[in-house]
Amino acid sequence: MPLFGKKNCDICGGQIGLLGNRKLEDGNMCKECAKNLSPFFSERRRTTVTDIKEHFAYREANKTAVAAFNATRTLGKGTKVYLDEDAGKFIVSSARRLADENPDVLEFSQVTGCHIDVKDTKTEQMQRDKDGRQVSYTPPRYTYSYDFNLAIHVNHPWFTEIKFKVNDQSIKSAETSGGPEMGRRSNDYRECETLANEIKEALTQIRQSVRDNAVAASKPKTVQTCPFCGATTMPDAQGRCEYCGGAVTT
Repeated sequence: MPLFGKKNCDICGGQIGLLGNRKLEDGNMCKECAKNLSPFFSERRRTTVTDIKEHFAYREANKTAVAAFNATRTLGKGTKVYLDEDAGKFIVSSARRLADENPDVLEFSQVTGCHIDVKDTKTEQMQRDKDGRQVSYTPPRYTYSYDFNLAIHVNHPWFTEIKFKVNDQSIKSAETSGGPEMGRRSNDYRECETLANEIKEALTQIRQSVRDNAVAASKPKTVQTCPFCGATTMPDAQGRCEYCGGAVTT
């Protein structure tokens, strides 16, 4: 009798090969089915078979949202943040063709926050003495590498955080006897810092704009006279005349 019995995938019904099992809370999933999970979904082991099937239904519907997505603004290098400002949606993806990856399409209103974390790694540089042994320089010399990690916090049914590295390659400092602040003065570091803050500010401003519009939309509307065209108008959510688009004083 074999030590390990063969298992079938509880999602597609197929047989799971050696080392191909992806354990669920109450069942098993093959690695091919696992490829269809959202890249930001990390709770697989604590998720039931029923929940995974619901997740795959969401992922299938997401393909339609990807097809309808029209990026009006793109931020980032390797991993990019695509904004569809007209539809109020965004995508985070490193794919060359979005349709190939089926990246999650989120509403601007789902953003709850954004956080930048800079990780620096210190590596001592060594030299060889006359006997061929590696020894430290006097004073010690180091190189530092930096990575900008961005976390977008979201209100989403399948995940709460989108994490990715802003720089496509680690930013390395020149050899120095100083501290990590030396490398932070480089052009590459400052460029990546600017890019990370640009993404954060864009998403933060978008979130605030959505909230402001929601508050404005909830206010009771009153008929007013447009100071530009003189029409009697009911201002829209942005407080503009429905006829000429001019800003109506409230």
